[in-house]
Amino acid sequence: MKAEDLKLIVKEKYGEIAHQSKQFNEASCCGSTGCCDTVDYAVFADDYKDLEGYNSDADLGLGCGLPTQYAGISKGNAVLDLGSGAGNDCFVARSLVGEEGHVTGLDFTDAMLAKARENAKKLNFSNVEFVKGDIEEMPLKDSNFDVVVSNCVLNLVPNKEKAFAQIHRVLKSGGHFSISDVVLEGELPLNLKNAAEMYAGCVSGAIQKNDYLKVITDTGFKKVEVKKEKLISIPDEVLLKYISEEEIAVLKEKGTGIYSITVVGVK
Repeated sequence: MKAEDLKLIVKEKYGEIAHQSKQFNEASCCGSTGCCDTVDYAVFADDYKDLEGYNSDADLGLGCGLPTQYAGISKGNAVLDLGSGAGNDCFVARSLVGEEGHVTGLDFTDAMLAKARENAKKLNFSNVEFVKGDIEEMPLKDSNFDVVVSNCVLNLVPNKEKAFAQIHRVLKSGGHFSISDVVLEGELPLNLKNAAEMYAGCVSGAIQKNDYLKVITDTGFKKVEVKKEKLISIPDEVLLKYISEEEIAVLKEKGTGIYSITVVGVK
């Protein structure tokens, strides 16, 4: 499938998800309707409820980590959240940058942007803005941010080399990122890897962990480190929608795994 077709699938799916409740999304794989409907959202996401700045209206249950936990965000920082959705990580980041800082959320889904802006208006935040744009071609200035965060989004981006090149471009010299994402250890069966629904559900867009980290270092980032790693388990009844029992057995025998990781790096 072409990159632009995949982007359209993701945009369509997340446009639907923007109108769904967190409770509905919790019963699915990264909120994707018709996909992974028996997977508990807790398999992917960490709990935000105890974090300062958490806003339940902005939490759609779509993450696979807590990127702000390792982001080293300071008062007065300019922070960029990639794939900001309804604003969940932006509002947590805003609590860390304070009144003197600034938080920008970037998303390419109109419904998500509308929801995020509505949430920011309710909270009366003047230093949080949401911008429409593609992560592979960000409509943002060079060397403009101290910190970039992202939560379970870059795996959905077809060209990860372009994405990390853009992150490098918009970060200030000495700036850094903290990104939670989904990666693989071992090869997925082709039918599972190419399933459009699984792609929008955060699985098939994932690449090998070593390849993912190589993209980051090849981009020029230093001090690249995986801060957190968690195995994601997809039940057999879900896998059987895409692959056979024999393929599932081989998958387990080879020890192939899907992981959520939180990785950091410095420009």
